Amino acid sequence: MLNFVVRRMLWAIPTLVAVSFISFIIIQLPPGDYVTAMVAEMRNQGEYVTAAQEAIMREEFGLNDPMLVQYWRWISKIILHGDFGHSFHWKAPVSDLIWGRLGLTLTLSMLSLVFTWIIAIPVGVYSATRQYSMFDYLFTVFGFLGKGIPDFLLALVLMWIGFAWMHIDVGGLFSPQFEGRPWSLAKVWNLMTHIWIPLVVLATGGAAGLIRVMRANMLDELGKPYVETAYAQGLSERQVVWGYPVRVALNPFISTVGWALPALFSGDIVTAVVLNLPTTGPLLLQALKMQDMYLAGSFILILSVFTVVGTLLSDLLLAWSDPRIRYS
Repeated sequence: MLNFVVRRMLWAIPTLVAVSFISFIIIQLPPGDYVTAMVAEMRNQGEYVTAAQEAIMREEFGLNDPMLVQYWRWISKIILHGDFGHSFHWKAPVSDLIWGRLGLTLTLSMLSLVFTWIIAIPVGVYSATRQYSMFDYLFTVFGFLGKGIPDFLLALVLMWIGFAWMHIDVGGLFSPQFEGRPWSLAKVWNLMTHIWIPLVVLATGGAAGLIRVMRANMLDELGKPYVETAYAQGLSERQVVWGYPVRVALNPFISTVGWALPALFSGDIVTAVVLNLPTTGPLLLQALKMQDMYLAGSFILILSVFTVVGTLLSDLLLAWSDPRIRYS
């Protein structure tokens, strides 16, 4: 097992280097660069920018250098100094922009993930052990509706219900009077009154899909001989179901840690934009639109690190939870 972990960590290094280089190239593939996007925005606002001024800005940002030089300048600062560079668009250090929003992003994503699992696992087990019952049909309808309704549409409906029927502030995670203020009990309570909408939106689609996965996995396991043997030994239904087939049926859930970890960092971008959430998702979208290469590249690099770490964690958790899976 130790050799497996060390080998995977060593393979992660060239993987991350390759991903960072490829993502840096992809960000620059669209025609133009950050100065092109910025000048176009300035001209749309009525400002006059000459070609000479545009060339000076491009020189100041180092955009005339070869791509390899720009990449090395960016990645060497990260490796040697932990410096992710400077955002052209926001005119601020990239690390300040990312870490400033990371706390709320992780809080929201972790809560939605836990909420999803708390709903999906017991409901999926119940649907499988009570197949074709009234509640099984009810949960099946919920699953299809949850997967079929786009998150942004559900977000808009909940915002309308909150505004028109509940008379509460909608959009964002804080009321205007609490934005930028230090943390206090009042601010935490204000966060609680706002966070339920993104939680419901993010958890609904995830829970709907995982309920179907859990139900299907449980139905596969319940008919196997080891389950009948457990019943024959006089164990109760609860002991049999939760002690044996559920453990095997949880393997697909554990496998999702590999992509759930980067999803915690990026968040659901579309939902975050619709609900005006101060998370990292809209920041990544804006960086890609403006070709803010250091900010976008840092996002993709961190997402890659989370993906590699998440995949390693899911492999280790699978080996721990299922005795049939061992690495030698």
